[in-house]
Amino acid sequence: MNTEILGIIAMFGITFLLAIPLGKYIAKVYGGEKTFLDPIFIPLEKLFYKISGINPSKEMTWKQHLVALLSINLLWFLMSMAILMNMSWLPLNPDGNPSQSADLAFNTTISFLVNCNLQHYSGETGISYLGQMWLMFLQFVTAGIGMAAAAVVFKAFREKTTTQLGNFYNYFVKSCTRILLPISLIVAAVLVFEGTPMTFNGKDTITNLQGDTVQVSTGPVAAFVPIKHVGTNGGGFFGANGAHPLENPTYLTNMVEMIAQFIIPMAMVFAFGFFIRKRKFGWMIFGVMTIGFWLLAAPNIVMEMNGNPAIANMGIDISQGATEGKEVRIGAAASGFWSIVTTVISTGSINSMHDSSMPLSGMNELIAMMVNAFYGGVGAGILNIFIFIILAVFISGLMVGRTPEFMGKKIEAREMKIAMIIALAHPFLILGGTAIAAAFPSVGSVAISNPGHHGFSQMLYEYTSSAANNGSGFEGLGDNTLFWNISTGIVLLLGRFLPIIGPVAIAGLLAEKKFIPESAGTLKTDTSTFGIMIFAVIAIIAALSFFPALALGPIAEYFSLK
Repeated sequence: MNTEILGIIAMFGITFLLAIPLGKYIAKVYGGEKTFLDPIFIPLEKLFYKISGINPSKEMTWKQHLVALLSINLLWFLMSMAILMNMSWLPLNPDGNPSQSADLAFNTTISFLVNCNLQHYSGETGISYLGQMWLMFLQFVTAGIGMAAAAVVFKAFREKTTTQLGNFYNYFVKSCTRILLPISLIVAAVLVFEGTPMTFNGKDTITNLQGDTVQVSTGPVAAFVPIKHVGTNGGGFFGANGAHPLENPTYLTNMVEMIAQFIIPMAMVFAFGFFIRKRKFGWMIFGVMTIGFWLLAAPNIVMEMNGNPAIANMGIDISQGATEGKEVRIGAAASGFWSIVTTVISTGSINSMHDSSMPLSGMNELIAMMVNAFYGGVGAGILNIFIFIILAVFISGLMVGRTPEFMGKKIEAREMKIAMIIALAHPFLILGGTAIAAAFPSVGSVAISNPGHHGFSQMLYEYTSSAANNGSGFEGLGDNTLFWNISTGIVLLLGRFLPIIGPVAIAGLLAEKKFIPESAGTLKTDTSTFGIMIFAVIAIIAALSFFPALALGPIAEYFSLK
């Protein structure tokens, strides 16, 4: 078997084997059970609570959870704007990088605040070390926010009837200290030993192979990169992101970074099953997500390995695959695999330029973000598929003539209205934003670098990435303009917080209802049949919403190669 394929199997297999025990550990953390890391982190957490005056044992309703979540994000927004707009004279700026303009700081702040990390600047030249460290802090806490929101949903479905859903700050702090930090430290150790820089010195002077003396940016890269993957953030310390040799030096680091970004989203699925004591349901969700993932990943691997037929027709050897925009130390197969992992789980980091992907590979990357429910980001992924589960329960109940019930609670009009608003908001943000950019070429499509179908795909990708909290891009788009900074910033905000507010509200409303014990008439939601129903709902919504736009972009581009 091809060694590149073996590497991909190893990456997925290792992630799967580690995700099950990690899922059990996460369930214990959120359940308040004893874990082996308690002696290390309990004193640290008590210090945080003492300084902040927070009582972590005080129970909250779902509305109080959302108020706390939104309030703390507002504080971080104001702090971030102040730092990014004043970097030029603040400390830790050895390379003299400039401050960001108000619109770029707005976009950067919102992007990192919503766990997206869409970057309209180049990391090594567009931000100081202080700015990088602040963004690293946001990568920890925003990932913790998403995981805390998921923990609220976990709690809602473990209790039969309750209005008390734990403490938001308790879930949030534990997500950062007990889960994100330990895994990030392990990844950082590997990166340092493989050659990733960890310094606060400025640019380094080297002589390249051509004999030229050049300046090479360094910095605290080994601290920044782990949480960008573990927290499914994706922001690059360097402009080239994971394709940069100092951010991702070897095939080993490529594997470690791949596993790092994949493991918590996969583990959260198992954690849900362990936490609510319905492991079979967790396995059913995992099956739906995994089938969807491989239906996107396998074609991308094959297409990138086969290369571009238009280039082959010119008599050029394409035995190494579609190598444009890729790194030889990683290869076409691993790049194709990464392109789907990073879009399926909303990390957004890259190890190749997605703008150079084969047309249908680009389409699959778009579909992964448009669906936004196959694994997804840390915490947010389980929330996204929860909306499709609610829709599937309601539709299935209507089809078989039973009252729609989920986990012993009736699904009624109020929950369905919220679910439909969230399900429709995602395509509305993507297609609405793209339509506005295309309709006003003087501010929108003027930024594209390619005419025709691919240029349309560049705009579609930018809004899809923003709405899905992904952050990757077809980087031929000149997006550092007032229009793109503000418009994507608005999409980023709505694309992040609506899919969090909706599921938490639904879970909170269901938790308040009277528990109905299972009976002969109860719709089984942990079977393969129901899993097929969930998959069908996802496929139908995605196909009906996005196929026309995909036909104008990557599909039309594919046929133009013939």
